[in-house]
Amino acid sequence: MLFYDCSTAPNPRRARMFIAEKGLKIETREISIAKGEQLSYAFKAVNPNATLPVLVTDDGTVLTENLGIAAYLEARFPEPPLMGRTPDEKGMVLMWNSIVEQQGGVPIAETLRNTHPAFANRALPGPVNHAQIPELAQRGTARVDQFFDLLEARLSQSAYLAGSEFTMADITAFVFVDFARVIKKRIPQENKASLAWFERVGARASAQL
Repeated sequence: MLFYDCSTAPNPRRARMFIAEKGLKIETREISIAKGEQLSYAFKAVNPNATLPVLVTDDGTVLTENLGIAAYLEARFPEPPLMGRTPDEKGMVLMWNSIVEQQGGVPIAETLRNTHPAFANRALPGPVNHAQIPELAQRGTARVDQFFDLLEARLSQSAYLAGSEFTMADITAFVFVDFARVIKKRIPQENKASLAWFERVGARASAQL
């Protein structure tokens, strides 16, 4: 297998944590988004969408989305399970992973990409340039606050997002919550359940990568 990573970006970090939780050692190539290497001809020959992460399997299949990468690794290396064991658990993991992506990851990205000078004309990832829209950043900031409220409500009832066990949904949420620092957003101090969860996940070896 071959893993294309970017050490500074949140989505590759999600895959990197998943790989680490599986105890796998996979050959890795670093692609610098800051240097625009994802837009190079060499990388677009691997992934024409110019996004990261990418996992190339032993059979040569190119997987370009976190969910696809996770599903492949979970099927090939089922222990420890990160996507649930029972049908109910599997449904909960995918449900919460989707909630976190849409309610957390999207507004954080909208805020960053529509305000930061480094993303001028790069408001969306991929091979096509898009202009920044300041109104999306304003909406994104408000949505991030709502996301923190959503997390606190869930984690006040459950040790982890999808239930009693650590799963892919926690990886996704942890990475996005940590990355929210780039838009100067942190878990509110009054959100005790979320802070305790963030500390637990942050203590895992995979979170140090």
